[in-house]
Amino acid sequence: MTIGAALPLHNGIDATVQLAREAHEAGLRSAWFGQTFTYDSPSLAAIVGREVPGLHVGTAAIPVFGRHPLVVSSQAQTAQAAAAGRYHLGLALGTKQLTEAGFGIPHDRPIRLLREFLTALRPLLETGSTDFRGELLSAGTPLPAAVPGAEPPVPVLVAAMGPQALRVSGELADGILPHLAGPRALAEHIVPAVNAAAEAAGRPAPRIVAFVPGVVTADADAVLRTATDSLAFYERFPSYQRVIELSGATRAADLALIGDEETVAAGVRRYREAGATEVVFTATDLGSEADRHRTWKLLGELATG
Repeated sequence: MTIGAALPLHNGIDATVQLAREAHEAGLRSAWFGQTFTYDSPSLAAIVGREVPGLHVGTAAIPVFGRHPLVVSSQAQTAQAAAAGRYHLGLALGTKQLTEAGFGIPHDRPIRLLREFLTALRPLLETGSTDFRGELLSAGTPLPAAVPGAEPPVPVLVAAMGPQALRVSGELADGILPHLAGPRALAEHIVPAVNAAAEAAGRPAPRIVAFVPGVVTADADAVLRTATDSLAFYERFPSYQRVIELSGATRAADLALIGDEETVAAGVRRYREAGATEVVFTATDLGSEADRHRTWKLLGELATG
């Protein structure tokens, strides 16, 4: 994978499959699905992966709070088998506000939970068994947990951007999924930290899958106004406030790539130069339908060029 798109979750399943086909036909390499309180993202990825052969599918990202490694392993391996080895599992710490309001559980010690979750999950995905006893969770396999056809082992990526989460991800995951982290934040803070942690743990250099809002359009001012309102949601959360500031921006919309083909392509190059190994465009529906088609056309050309 080199360039992909995050598909919106407000469409029905049939419409989502059709969007994924359009993305694949445009030359995009991957389609990603968020996890809120609506669709189950691994199930949606499994459907799309089976219906659109050749397209990689991923979840970005499933919060570890309110989940258990055994359940996530079953979901991920099922999606991997359905997608013929093209599924990518993204995990996240989630936020205190949504975790406590939604699940009614405290958002306590997230870094410790992430470490334990990954430690229990990796052997499940690789061997179908685990035996882990931690401070915050335990996981064992009194019955086999391998799913036939779930090969190769599902890659695990984490929506990590803070120093502690990057350390854990470098040690235990295959990569990271930074969102709204501009080239400056990637090059100066995120990529060096996760690479150093992976090297110290004797692991390969991690994948850096940068999630970037972007639209190719002739009406950049109008799309920017829409992006300002739409992306302001993220400005409520300290983790995003921090990474936006580290990126040299004052608001989330400042990090959106909005403009003509030359402008957006130059922005993609800056992310690659900053260390991103893959770029996934989000919010490509902020403009018109014609803008989305134009955006995907450019991304497909960049992916195959």
